[in-house]
Amino acid sequence: MKDKAPSTLVWPVIMAGGSGTRLWPLSRSGFPKQFLVLSGHTSLFQQAVSRLKDLAGEDIAVAAPVVVGNEEHRFLVLDQLREIKTPPSAVLLEPVGRNTAPAVTLAALQALESGVDPVMVVTPADQTVTDQVAFTAALRRAVASAVQGAIAILGVTPDRPETGYGYVRADGQRVAQFVEKPDAATAQKYLAQGGYYWNAGMFVLKASVWMTALERFRPDIAQASRDAFALRQTDAEFVRPDKAAFSVVPSESVDYAVMEKCPGVLDIRMEPLDAGWNDLGAWEAVWQVAEKDAQGNASVGDAMISDSRNTLVHATSRLVSAVGLSDVVVVETPDAVFVSSREKSQDVKNIVAQLGREQRGEHALHRKVHRPWGWYDSIDSGPRHQVKRIMVKPGASLSLQMHHHRAEHWIVVTGTAEVTVGTKVLLLAENQSTYIPLGETHRLRNPGKVPLEIIEVQSGSYLGEDDIVRFEDTYGRQ
Repeated sequence: MKDKAPSTLVWPVIMAGGSGTRLWPLSRSGFPKQFLVLSGHTSLFQQAVSRLKDLAGEDIAVAAPVVVGNEEHRFLVLDQLREIKTPPSAVLLEPVGRNTAPAVTLAALQALESGVDPVMVVTPADQTVTDQVAFTAALRRAVASAVQGAIAILGVTPDRPETGYGYVRADGQRVAQFVEKPDAATAQKYLAQGGYYWNAGMFVLKASVWMTALERFRPDIAQASRDAFALRQTDAEFVRPDKAAFSVVPSESVDYAVMEKCPGVLDIRMEPLDAGWNDLGAWEAVWQVAEKDAQGNASVGDAMISDSRNTLVHATSRLVSAVGLSDVVVVETPDAVFVSSREKSQDVKNIVAQLGREQRGEHALHRKVHRPWGWYDSIDSGPRHQVKRIMVKPGASLSLQMHHHRAEHWIVVTGTAEVTVGTKVLLLAENQSTYIPLGETHRLRNPGKVPLEIIEVQSGSYLGEDDIVRFEDTYGRQ
């Protein structure tokens, strides 16, 4: 007797396009919080992908994930999926940010284009869950509702009067109302009254149900998204909607575009979630979920805390010590330090905004910058010189390029380097070096099976990253 095939196909849809500015300086626009490892050994994005695999069973088949993100992070997505051995079915790249409603629409169109109408489980990429069993059970109930044609959302059972989340008012399983973020008194009233749940931003529904609801409430978003998707370009796993067409899609969230308009009109249900959920929306939330000592202090990295209470110290590159602090957040990275009261930690967005206005590099990038071929770490700089430590993945190469204003010296630390300088091609082993004259075309490649690391010393009148002319590039950069 043959095994019965699963009756329900689930498409995990991972929303990975956020900028994560409220966890600066650890999170930057070039490396946002969903790709950070804040607990355990995997990133928030990897945890979001892995959590949905447990849905699979006799009655549910779980497809490879669909990731919706932006062009800048496309190789981060692929690298992190590769680390957890989970190839995607597609990576939908938003050419410009248009909030979550158009992003979900791209995923629904991708699903329907494939000839199936799966149940989409849509989840942000930057949340944590501590009780996987409870999470899976709630999600399976939501999937069962979606199979019947309903829209199912997950509402988190509140354990405190939280003012940072939107709420859902529910009568049993029926969603009665979506409520904006309340003030402290109102949040306390919701907690005492009962029937109010935090809106987790996770929802479950068929792809066709989403399109029908969107066309009813926001036909402009539906049509503009269809137009952009129809003109898409596909490159391996990457699906790129047309930039010009997508740029005119109205920017709107899922809640505003559809969810808040559904109660009393469409079949929208809520499944309570009590699984240790947190969206890590600010450093205060990171402190809440962290392991703490008897005085309520939490630490990450090389930290020493004395005579302090309810304080978070997050160190990444050096010893950070704290004495006599209460309810404070201290976050250290190689190029920036952030100190705040826990209560005001969300206001780090004001610092990020100022950095952006002043066009400072700390707004977007860490000192260590990830690239498709590996990474570089700017370890020293001064007038007319800069020193970088560079890692190139096995088999990867940088572009064939030239600089107008700087020369470079390369010293191999580990691995083997294949170096193109003009018409010459050299193989360099550990402790060997070469010189790249100003204005000379050159390329660095790792022909080996282990990571290649070099030290690069730049010298010249201008050392900015925009002093680069690319002639050939494996990664499609200009």
